[in-house]
Parts: sequence; structure tokens; C-alpha cells
Amino acid sequence: MEKTKNQFTLLFTERFLPLFLTQFCGAFNDNLFKNALVILITFHLAVVYDLNAQVLITVVAGLFVLPFFLFSATAGQLADKYEKSFLIRIIKFVEIVLMVLTAFSFLTMSLWLLIILLFFMGAQSAFFGPLKYSILPQHLAESELVAGNGLVSAATYVAILGGTMCGGLLILHERGRLYVSAGIVGVAVLGYIASRFIPKAPSPSPDIAINWNIFSSTREIVRFALPNKTVFQAMLGKSWFWMLGSVFLSQFPTFAKDILGGNEEVSTLFLVLFSVGIGIGSIFCNRLLRGRVSGKLVPYGLVGMSAATALLYFFCLSAEPGPELRGALAFAAAPSSWGVIVSLVALAACGGIFSVPLYAIMQTYSPRDHRARTIACSNILDSFAMVLGAVFTALLLLMHFSVVNIFLVMGVLNLAMTPFLSKLARVD
Repeated sequence: MEKTKNQFTLLFTERFLPLFLTQFCGAFNDNLFKNALVILITFHLAVVYDLNAQVLITVVAGLFVLPFFLFSATAGQLADKYEKSFLIRIIKFVEIVLMVLTAFSFLTMSLWLLIILLFFMGAQSAFFGPLKYSILPQHLAESELVAGNGLVSAATYVAILGGTMCGGLLILHERGRLYVSAGIVGVAVLGYIASRFIPKAPSPSPDIAINWNIFSSTREIVRFALPNKTVFQAMLGKSWFWMLGSVFLSQFPTFAKDILGGNEEVSTLFLVLFSVGIGIGSIFCNRLLRGRVSGKLVPYGLVGMSAATALLYFFCLSAEPGPELRGALAFAAAPSSWGVIVSLVALAACGGIFSVPLYAIMQTYSPRDHRARTIACSNILDSFAMVLGAVFTALLLLMHFSVVNIFLVMGVLNLAMTPFLSKLARVD
């Protein structure tokens, strides 16, 4: 296997580029579909069907996460048992079918069919997750794993940003449903085409028997991961990051409006800043580690996130929302806003530096014949952490915590995690 000297040269290799494009298209489509549906429910379908928009959106968010609890264990077993590129092509073909049905549902405004299809799209993503991360160590040298994971992480957040923005901006346009329908089908086709070029990745455990019982199989993969302290700590660290990130991302609209006096443009600006920051940190991580699979940056990333959160809180103390909500340009033009902007980018960049080594540690230190199931276990923990984050945020809001105080609480809890997760710094 030929090694690359620069992480960006991976983008010109057959063993990485097709997978990179496939996962980018998948992440983009997930968020294009999901956000278009949320916006359509908020501004139109909830009224047409005489339903509570906030309750329905909460249900929609839960239905997308639910398949990760239900199917990740099965997905991990299949990814360990069968050749991975073949499974990826099947999953991407299924995505095309789902998106054709979704396009029909958007055009006919079939709310319940859209919700059902969102659940199946979540299931498709749940089956793709273990394949995406377990195939990387088979195609990349160990010295390339941090670089590869950094590029995948950066691209994922760019895809989330792009899909979310396109879904929100297009769906309410006069011909928005047609544009979104064409987009989701077109991106699904592009993802399938890219998947056709992914090199084969032979099965590490062709003889395992698939346990189709989702409850006992989930219990089995969690039980298997527990004794491997290094891998399990990396899992918990990654899940903590997803919980922290989900709290910030979900509260950006309220943060922009109530704390800073900004409209939806400012909320979108924060999403852009967060995504760019994650990308910067993810890519810079490989340069800092010089290609080594190491956890030495983990404590620095944690402390950096807490410090950036404290700075964000400090700069928000002087914020005074005006009588009218400001747009993104007016917000950025105010000198006092740049402290908030820099703090958010720094927070996300430290998050990228913190999280990318965790993926590489999981891939390197998990047993080769059990790697996909280990990643499936991690996906289950991530989903649980995001649900826990939503519940915790709801409780703080019920206790009348302001959004900026919720951010500060998360920063303090993040600092409290440092002694536990800093043990990963010994992995080198």
C-alpha cells in the first residue's frame, strides 16, 4: 500500500476518493431531506394537517435517530461478515429508491409518507456508518488514518451545512419542492456512481453467525467493547463530543434571536462558523500529530473547548438585542460580534482536534475481525448521547436557564470530563 506524504493527496487516490465522495453525498442528502421536511412542516404542513409543529418536528428528529438504536448492531455484524464495497453499493442503491419515493412524496405533499421515508433514510444511514469507518483501515496505512478521518470529518460537516442550508432555502420557493426532489434523487445517483469505484475490502469475519435479534445483538456488541478500555474510552469521548455539538447546534436559532438580537441569517452564520471550525480543526489535527495515531491532543482539545465556551459566555454578557432583529451582515459589522464569532470558530476547531484522533484510536485498537461491530457500538452510544443532550437541555430550559447559561454549563461539564478522557493521552 503506497503511503501519502500530504493528507490532501489522499483525495487523488482510488482507495480513498470514491468512499469520500460516497459518504459526502450521503451526509448531504440526509440533511437536505431532513431540513426541507422540518421547514415544510413548520411553515405549511402542520397547518394543513392541523398538527402542533413543535411536537411533530420533535417526533421527526427522534424517528431519524431511532434506527441507529435499532439497527446498528445488525449493521456492524453484516459489515464484518461480508465484503464491504458490495454492501455499500447495495445501500446506495436503496438510497436511490428511497429518494425517488421521497421526491414523489414532496411533490404530492404526503406528510405521513415523508415521515415514514425519513425513518427508512435513517435506517439506511445506520447501515452505512459501520461500513464507512471500518473500511478506512483496510484501504489506508496506519500513518494515514488520522489524515483520512480528518478529511471525512471535515467533509461531513460541510455536507451537513450544505444540505441543511439548501433544504431550508429551497423548499419554500415557488418551485422549491421540485428543486429539492430533483436534488435528493440526483445526489443519491451521484453517491451510487461514486460507490461503484470503491475498491474491494475483504470480509474479516466471514464465518460469524448473524444475530437478527436487535436487543440481544446490541447487548452483545456493547458487552464485547467494554473490556477494551482504550477503545471504550475513545467511544465515550466521541459520544460526549456528539452530545456537546448537538446541544450547541440545536440552540443556535434561540441563541441568535434571544441573546444577540439576530434573525435566521445569524443562526445560519453560526452553523457555517461551527462547520468551518470543525473542518479547520479536523484537517489541522493531522499536521499536529504528523500522521501518528495518538491521543495526546485529546486533553488539549477538551480544555480548548471549555476555554472557548467561557470566552463565548464573556462576550455575550455585553450583548444587547435591539428593537429589531439584525441580519448576518449587520451582526458581523458590529465590532462586539467578533468576539462571539472567534469564540465559536475556536470552540469548533478544538472539537475537531479532540474528536478526530478518537476515530483513529477506535479503528487501530479494536480487533480487526470485530472492527465494524465496534464502530456500530459507538454509533449506538452517539445516538444515546444526543438524545440525552436533548433531554438535559429541555430540563435546563424548564428551569429557566438562558441559552448562553446552558452553553456555560456544557463548558463546565466538558472540563469535568477532562481527567477521565485525558487517559487517552497515553495512547501514542
